[in-house]
Amino acid sequence: MGYIKNTVIIMGICGLFAGCKGKKEQPKEKLKVTTEEVRFSNLSGQKEYVGKVEEASSTAVSFTGTGAIKRIYITEGQHVTKGQLIAELDKTQAQNLLATAQAQLRQANDAYARMKQLHDSNSLPEIKWVEIQSQVDQATSQMELAKKNLADCELKAPVNGIIGTKHMNSGETALPSEPVCNILDISTIKICINIPEKEIAGITPNTPSEIEVEAINEHFNGGHIEKGIQADMMTHTYDIRIHVANKGEKLLPGMVCKVTLHTGNEGHEKGNQVITVPIRSIQRSADNRLFVWLMQDGKAHRQYVMTGETIGNRIEIVSGLKENDRLIISGYQKVSEGTEVVS
Repeated sequence: MGYIKNTVIIMGICGLFAGCKGKKEQPKEKLKVTTEEVRFSNLSGQKEYVGKVEEASSTAVSFTGTGAIKRIYITEGQHVTKGQLIAELDKTQAQNLLATAQAQLRQANDAYARMKQLHDSNSLPEIKWVEIQSQVDQATSQMELAKKNLADCELKAPVNGIIGTKHMNSGETALPSEPVCNILDISTIKICINIPEKEIAGITPNTPSEIEVEAINEHFNGGHIEKGIQADMMTHTYDIRIHVANKGEKLLPGMVCKVTLHTGNEGHEKGNQVITVPIRSIQRSADNRLFVWLMQDGKAHRQYVMTGETIGNRIEIVSGLKENDRLIISGYQKVSEGTEVVS
């Protein structure tokens, strides 16, 4: 009996090991991080400003006629496509006018048909025939106008975009050219900043820029710059607008951001430049040493550094980093040495 019991136990243990051996270890999911390429820059040529996100364009949408709004089909923040129905007016009056115009046109066409027989037989004065033709033309024109008025009871989107502000609601009276809503194009956006007049000369359409948007914890590289040519009379500043691609439409009009313009990078040798990183990427170890996290061969690596001058939200790195290193600037809170990461 004891022999059978031991045999059962041994078989059970073997089965357990066999089951464990048969299970495949699931691959660990790589940690998502945001990285920045380490590069040289000229501290004396960096200037920081506060900017505001603006849409690329805004289109006001309104009815061409007057009437009570029967229904509105859109909400703020909704994406719309060109030709999509936005709102409609009560069509009762427009439909009655069209029916009247159609009846008048039928009457005019009937009179034309009868009078044509008389005209063809030379039994109708020419002046009367001209009058009949004019009545047909007028009735046709009235019917076309009535058709247009009926069609204008429907308000459709003239462009693709996203609904910004909805100005009116169902039951309100629409007036010609009074906006019902506005449609924003945010596929690309503009960052508007005010530049003091003594600094505007140093900015060109191709001046490099970096944008930090705290609301979404994201960094962007700016593109082409539009320079205003008329200064504000009170502040003596000029508006500039930096174009930024808005992939995923994360940037929304009204968001506040920090803008760094690299106005002095042109014509400088690397020997006169330094490496800077975001201050928030600097960490302190248990032994009071400063370090950053780098992404190397798909893994997180702790790199000790020495820091120098602080400028805005960035700090100079005196030693420890080299150009083209991949610095982890977001998601580093969850990594440790050797953690597999992907950007």
